[in-house]
Amino acid sequence: MADTGLYKKLYQFLKWSSLAVLVLALILILRKSPAPNIPYDATAAARAEQKFQAADQAKAAGQPSQVQLDRSELNSYLTQNLQLEGQPSPTSAASTATANGAQPAADSAVTAKADPAAALAGGDQQTLEQVQSTVKDVKVDMDGDLVKAYVIFDYHGKDLSLELDGHLTSDNGYIKFEPVAGKLGSLPLPQSTLQAAVDKMMASPENREKLKLPADISDIQIQDGQALVKYK
Repeated sequence: MADTGLYKKLYQFLKWSSLAVLVLALILILRKSPAPNIPYDATAAARAEQKFQAADQAKAAGQPSQVQLDRSELNSYLTQNLQLEGQPSPTSAASTATANGAQPAADSAVTAKADPAAALAGGDQQTLEQVQSTVKDVKVDMDGDLVKAYVIFDYHGKDLSLELDGHLTSDNGYIKFEPVAGKLGSLPLPQSTLQAAVDKMMASPENREKLKLPADISDIQIQDGQALVKYK
């Protein structure tokens, strides 16, 4: 009888402890982590474009060239070139506006919802693409040779944050990302979960092609808190 009572108490303890852990995890996931403090510079995007144009001109003249971007220039360039949730692509918007004089409706994939935890843990390709389609904001910070990506995405009408820290390199003409830390909301993610998710994405032929470097770029690195793009 004493053993039976002990088992019941142990069962109750484990049950309520598990519930408390789940509630705490949910609270941490729903609590967005603070965004990186990226200094705003109105001329950063123009400077980035000028650097790429100068590199193209040097390459055309047969001279070695590279582009070095600080975090303000990189974020401004990404803001201009990334298609986020609710934003039509420049090509489709321009063609539709020319033909019909109006902006196209948002694609149904943009409103797709996915379980972010399942995407990271299982690496399911369809789920990962759905999470990508709901991205609302992206900020990138750099510290030494470490890149820090901060993403806000919509999950069933609730904005969640995802942080990924890692090393950005290239391997045989493809971008390679090696995660070292990450958070979903304010919940730290295990290194094994991050690595498994990255490995799954890298293993997909479609995603691998998306990570292929342009033919004229030999390498991308993060050095001294700046992004370095090297041309062939």
